[in-house]
Amino acid sequence: MADWNDQQRTKSPFGGATINGDVIGAASRDEGLRRYMLGIYNYMASGVLLSGLVAMLFASSSIGVQVMSSPLRWLIMLAPLGFVFAMNFNRSESTLKTMFWAFCVIMGMSMSTIFMVYSGTSIATTFFATAGAFAGLSLYGYSTKRNLSAMGAFLTMGVIGLIIAMVVNMFMQSGPLALVISGLGVLIFAGLTAYDTQRLRETYYQVQGTDMLGKVVILGALTLYLDFINMFQFLLSFLGSRD
Repeated sequence: MADWNDQQRTKSPFGGATINGDVIGAASRDEGLRRYMLGIYNYMASGVLLSGLVAMLFASSSIGVQVMSSPLRWLIMLAPLGFVFAMNFNRSESTLKTMFWAFCVIMGMSMSTIFMVYSGTSIATTFFATAGAFAGLSLYGYSTKRNLSAMGAFLTMGVIGLIIAMVVNMFMQSGPLALVISGLGVLIFAGLTAYDTQRLRETYYQVQGTDMLGKVVILGALTLYLDFINMFQFLLSFLGSRD
C-alpha cells in the first residue's frame, strides 16, 4: 500500500526532475481512461445506430404498422424498462452485452412510431442537432473541474417530476403542457449528459484493474444511450414537424 507521506517518493533526485515511474504511471492511467471512455462511446453510438435502423425498418413494414396500431404496442413500449432494471442487477459481462443489443432492438421497435408521425427531414435535423449538443455536453462533463454531483441529484428529481407530469398529461391531453414537458425534458437530459459523463469518468478510477471494468463500460453506454435518446425524443416533440 502506498505511503503518501514517504518523502522518498516525492523528492526529486536531480533538482526537481520528475521521477520516471510517476510519469509512466500517470500516462498509463490516462491511456486506460481513454480506452474506457472510448469503449463506452462506441457501444453507445452503435446502440443508437442499431435502434435507428430497426425503427426505420419496423415503421416501413406492414407488420410493424399493424403491431404498433394494436395493444401489443404497449408491451413493446414498456419492455425497454424491464431490460434496464434487469441489466442493472446482472453481473455477467457477456449477458450484459447480449441484453444491451436486445434492448437497442426493442427500443428501435418502440421508437418506430416517430417515423409514422414526423417527417423524415424533421427527424434527421433533430438527430444531428441532438448529436451535436450531446457531444458538447459530454465533452464538458468529461473536462470540467466543477463537481456536478449536486446538479445530478437535482436533475434526478427533475426526471421523477417529468414522469409524473407526462402521466398526468396522458389524461389531460393539454398541448401547452406537452410543450412545457418537452422543453423541460430537453434541459433535464442535457444536464444529465454532462453529469453522467463526469460520473463515468470518476467511476473508472474505482474499477480500473478489476473484473467490473467491462461491465461498467456496458452500463455506462446504456446510461449515455438513454440520455441521448430522451433528449432526441423531447427535442423532436418540441420542434419536429408532423407528416
